[in-house]
Amino acid sequence: MAELARIRNFCVIAHVDHGKTTLSDRLLETTGTVPLREMRDQLLDSMELEREHGITIKARAVRMTWRDHELNLIDTPGHVDFTYEVSRSLAACEGAVLLVDASQGIEAQTLANAYLAVEQGLEVIPVINKIDLPNIDLDVIREELRTTLGFRDEEILLVSGKTGAGVNELLDAIVERVPPPVGDVGAPLRALIFDSHYDAYKGVVAHVRVVDGSLGDHERIRLFATEKESELLELGVFVPDARPIPRLETGETGYIATGLKAVADCRVGDTLTLAGRPATAPLPGYRPAKPMVFAGFYPSNAQDYPLLKDAMEKLRLNDASLIYEPETSQALGFGFRAGFLGLLHLEIVQERLEREYDLDLIATSPSVEYRVITQKGAEVAIDNPALLPDPGTIVEIREPWMKVTVIVPTTHVGPVMELAQTKRASLADMSYVDPTRAMLKYDMPLSEVIVDFYDQLKSSSRGYASLDYEFAEYRPADLVRLDILVAGTLVDALSIITHRGRAQQTGRVLVNKLRGLIPKQMFDVRIQAAIGGKVVASETVKAKRKDVLAKCYGGDITRKRKLLEKQKEGKKRMKMVGSVEIPQEAFLAVLRIGDET
Repeated sequence: MAELARIRNFCVIAHVDHGKTTLSDRLLETTGTVPLREMRDQLLDSMELEREHGITIKARAVRMTWRDHELNLIDTPGHVDFTYEVSRSLAACEGAVLLVDASQGIEAQTLANAYLAVEQGLEVIPVINKIDLPNIDLDVIREELRTTLGFRDEEILLVSGKTGAGVNELLDAIVERVPPPVGDVGAPLRALIFDSHYDAYKGVVAHVRVVDGSLGDHERIRLFATEKESELLELGVFVPDARPIPRLETGETGYIATGLKAVADCRVGDTLTLAGRPATAPLPGYRPAKPMVFAGFYPSNAQDYPLLKDAMEKLRLNDASLIYEPETSQALGFGFRAGFLGLLHLEIVQERLEREYDLDLIATSPSVEYRVITQKGAEVAIDNPALLPDPGTIVEIREPWMKVTVIVPTTHVGPVMELAQTKRASLADMSYVDPTRAMLKYDMPLSEVIVDFYDQLKSSSRGYASLDYEFAEYRPADLVRLDILVAGTLVDALSIITHRGRAQQTGRVLVNKLRGLIPKQMFDVRIQAAIGGKVVASETVKAKRKDVLAKCYGGDITRKRKLLEKQKEGKKRMKMVGSVEIPQEAFLAVLRIGDET
């Protein structure tokens, strides 16, 4: 056990793809935490999805030793959708290494994460990474760090996560600059749960930072929020694999196998204390996750609903920002309405459910949370278009608006501004980060941000623009619900809420897409888009034609006519009773209508 003055808790924060995980690999190698023969790239990105996408999704904690000091590193994600993971990591640290790519400079998420760290009162160490790259201008990046974030030249370190240059100096700077943790060694135990995962044998495993007191193996613990008690099964640290130890002391970071089987009993952000000597007050929690995007998940096979329920519970433990509740749909049966931090988060959760829990899912189109003011004066939160009240009872609908920050090279400002205009955005501010890059600040509806805005921004700036956004306020808007009817039946899972001025165009694009996706039946299938009782767009999937004349050789034309008339009668009857099966691609089509409207 290191004494309090020899402990340093720090995290690495940066924009996505600025080399956090590669630098973490070098730190583990330089400190001798992982033997060279066991070393591999992206060591902390253990999830298959993380390695495939080349992004960090889960924050990871690991303990290292450097010059008689115990260093606890938390590797954090960089994508805007996972800001919640970053805020949880910051709550468990005293210092942050702010990484800036030498070739790309400060980007939108760099600023957002730096402000988060300063808000928490952390010691920030600015580091310029990837200095081994050719054709880079370090003076420009230094100037950006000086003017944008107010760092002094002597504070800025130069490092290459790839070659290992400057890593020793960075470790020395962490020891010198990051303050040791402050805590009362003799006080009752108070430990912050900053992450958790589920283990089939040990139950809920909580990742904790001990703030006051200490904890020994097999002691009885209590959780503040749920008031649940349990006996510890195991206590340990990540190096980076789990290693059991007899005690966790004040200021240290480690894990606790609680033995709790119910996922909801151990919440991320809760305070853990001893049952025999409990603390009087919990630690101040950090802000809870605020879902921005909502979608429905339904099993393709109705019998898989219990499996989906179990999978959602286990995933919720591993991903504290996932929020969900059961719902039913006339078209899809039983499922869950889930809240996500953004579209990438939705995509990752769906992939994890399908891969890790072997489920076949149908996801409905994503929507945001609207506030509906009714004639009775009540304010109702609606995140599912199917639940929108009758238009006659609505006074106004308010939609969420975001403060969007885009950093883009000056040569691409024009196309980005044109794109923003098509998304109902209003320019709030424009400034220059350096002579070659502009920072544009927009107010924009969240519904426009989530439908392909990021992809379109990347293509209109040739991949150079970076994006960050945060919630601003709810504003009134002229919105309507666009319903889709297939063969006269309303398919509630295909309904979307859209702006009135764009509803007709969106309806036209959607029915056109669905016409190509819904398989031909033995009868004509009419696909309609409607607002209230008014049909705004319509297409028909023509019937398959069965060759009833195949057996009719020769003979008079009246014989053939008779057979065709008989077929026509049969088709009329089928149309009255026929039901149409809608493929999964049809639901995905709703996600992609942003391209054409």
